Amino acid sequence: MLGLGAMGSALAAGFLAAGRRTTVWNRTPGKAGALTARGATGAESAAGAVGASPLTVICVSTYDAVLDVLEPLAGDLAGRVVVNLTSGPPGDGRQTAAWARRYGADYLDGVVMTTPAGIGGPDVLQLYAGPRAVFDAHRDILRALGDPVHVGDDPGLPSVYDTALLGLMWGTLTGWLHSTAIVGADAAGGVTATAFTEVARRWLKTVGTFMNDYAEQVDSGRTPGGHFPLDLHLMTMDILMHASELRGIDSEFPELFRRLVRKAVEDGHGGDSYARLIGYLRKQ
Repeated sequence: MLGLGAMGSALAAGFLAAGRRTTVWNRTPGKAGALTARGATGAESAAGAVGASPLTVICVSTYDAVLDVLEPLAGDLAGRVVVNLTSGPPGDGRQTAAWARRYGADYLDGVVMTTPAGIGGPDVLQLYAGPRAVFDAHRDILRALGDPVHVGDDPGLPSVYDTALLGLMWGTLTGWLHSTAIVGADAAGGVTATAFTEVARRWLKTVGTFMNDYAEQVDSGRTPGGHFPLDLHLMTMDILMHASELRGIDSEFPELFRRLVRKAVEDGHGGDSYARLIGYLRKQ
């Protein structure tokens, strides 16, 4: 394990908790104490850490820092596997993968979709890209960090997924907070956020069903509205806006998607499904 910042230390701890023999190294000395106390081997150099195992996981501040660490070791990487869990743009992952291939190393680019405290949870999503055979050979080791998922051969894909999924997270959390505010503002009901969230999480299963159906429509380019066309969405959104204003809840968030739906309806797509809005989100 190269890099012992907050995330790197959590990754190393995850491997140790799973019973994996783990060697650790950090550019700034003095960060390995807690890990060596748990059984990790501290390496005096990056070369020593890489030489201790056929699999090297690196998590540092930037992709430039990745190369700063690995370039002096390039001659030692042939036949080894490098898994890079550093955050950065898609192009950096592709360039680093090309660099690793030049020196005969197998390379997986990845991202762990959690905070350091979540590392090791069985449902924590990890995304990897690169040669499928390399991923499959190391899946059981990577499972120590969470639930590993291969998203494709293109090493830029984990970064793309990461950004897109963060947007989904913020949209979902903001929608949940808005909904929680509406329910909480109804004094007569006395509903707590905890009680509402128990119901909301069950509702998200239905939302997931909508997503599956709409995904097929986005891929096909055909968006029939069926029993829930945009006309009906718009009418329901008007009710939501009224409910928000009636209770003194900020309505800027639901207005964002009502404006999109209204535009589509005005353009003659009122009979289409919600998936039709993908065309309004794509600037081209």
